[in-house]
Amino acid sequence: MCGVFVSEHGDDNHPGTKDAPVKTLQHAIGLAAHGRGHGEAATRRVYACGGEFAETITLPSGVDLWGGRLCDGGDWSYEGAFGGPDHRTIIAPPGGIPLRVLGAEDTELAGDDTASLISGVRVVAAAASAPDGKSSIAVILSTGARANVQDSVIVAGDGKDGEPGGDAPSVRATDGVEGNHGASACTADAAMGALPVVTVCDDGIESTGGYGGDGGLEAGGDGAPGEPAPAEISERDGRGGAGADARRCKDGNDGADGADAGRAGGAIGPGILSDDGWIGVHGEDGKKGGVGYGGGGGGGSKSRGPMFACPVGLPQSGAAGGSGGSGGCGGKGGKGGGYGGASIGIVALEGTDLTVANTDVLTGKGGQGGVGGTGQRGGVGRRGAHGGVGYTGGDMWDACRGGDGGNGGRGGDAGGGLGGASVGIAYVVPNFAIRPGTNIVAAGAGQGGSAGNAGQKDQAGKGADGPWGELYRFGAASEPPR
Repeated sequence: MCGVFVSEHGDDNHPGTKDAPVKTLQHAIGLAAHGRGHGEAATRRVYACGGEFAETITLPSGVDLWGGRLCDGGDWSYEGAFGGPDHRTIIAPPGGIPLRVLGAEDTELAGDDTASLISGVRVVAAAASAPDGKSSIAVILSTGARANVQDSVIVAGDGKDGEPGGDAPSVRATDGVEGNHGASACTADAAMGALPVVTVCDDGIESTGGYGGDGGLEAGGDGAPGEPAPAEISERDGRGGAGADARRCKDGNDGADGADAGRAGGAIGPGILSDDGWIGVHGEDGKKGGVGYGGGGGGGSKSRGPMFACPVGLPQSGAAGGSGGSGGCGGKGGKGGGYGGASIGIVALEGTDLTVANTDVLTGKGGQGGVGGTGQRGGVGRRGAHGGVGYTGGDMWDACRGGDGGNGGRGGDAGGGLGGASVGIAYVVPNFAIRPGTNIVAAGAGQGGSAGNAGQKDQAGKGADGPWGELYRFGAASEPPR
């Protein structure tokens, strides 16, 4: 009736008495929480021999775990040359969270005494063994859990470095399309300007070279502007060229290059706590570069003037303008760097009540934040086409060429990920007590990852270093990021 006894040399088919202990801690905890059957009441206590147990365990609030028992000769005492502090019960699984304490609402135990006493154990989390595959967390108190940890050692291993963000494709984004040539003079009665060309980017954005101006008799038509329309008038605004009248036609203006996307921001903020441990922050993804602007269509020419005209018997229209080239697509942005893994001794979620006495809490190093991915070069803008030529052998004016399309903007380099945390006790609400004899040592937090394409000393877009300290307050998974 004293409790359930467990030894690494026991057998889970045994009843868990001193003379016939069980083998695994989790089986012993189940017997202590629910009774051995045959109407036996729950003892709520587990007594474990000094030794190593390579298992993850879940402890309901209200069940005590007394480790470090001296089992030789059936003594089961805490004192002795090979018992107590010199030979703790070691909980060291190869992966996962070694010890998890459930909240009171998750246990069937009745009454007000729902705190678990954990004594004489050494809890060791392997490096990068948490569910995220990168953090190392030794103990988690689930929401509403109550625990008193004493005479123990809590050890978290190192966190894993964050994954680098994915680079955008190394090949350039889609290039523009060359414009169409205009029809020559005296080849059609109605010489229509050259048809436009269109670049369709993978995100549905388009760049269009302007129509060439129509060829006429007494005057040529104006070329159409390229698209998208620029915000300002300039020499590279993709305006269409003027058609010929008393003066010769004009070429279409070149289209402007698309805007390069700037470098994205690095990860900031401490991250949050959840039932799986710590969730860090990725670096920002790089933005897409701007599409290149289409060139304007060239102005059309005319066929009649004082010194020229189409010969009798041929079509009478003047030369048509060439269409503008379309712009290249904007490059894709790189992906943000991943966060480094954390090293945390004890995680205490919302509504928990924790007391730590005469216990060492030791953490390893947080992982380095991942470097951000690099952006893609924008596509090349293509040339506008020539306008049609005047009638050979005469003084008839040629039509004008379309403007060139602009190059697509380069995709943005992504920001670096947050460095991994290194924290002794990570909590959401400060509801804990640190008693005498407790020693908390947190190794260094991980550095933030660099941005894509950043130099060694370039701080722009670098992720923040991970949280560090003996005690550190985080947000919960249900809270918005801070």
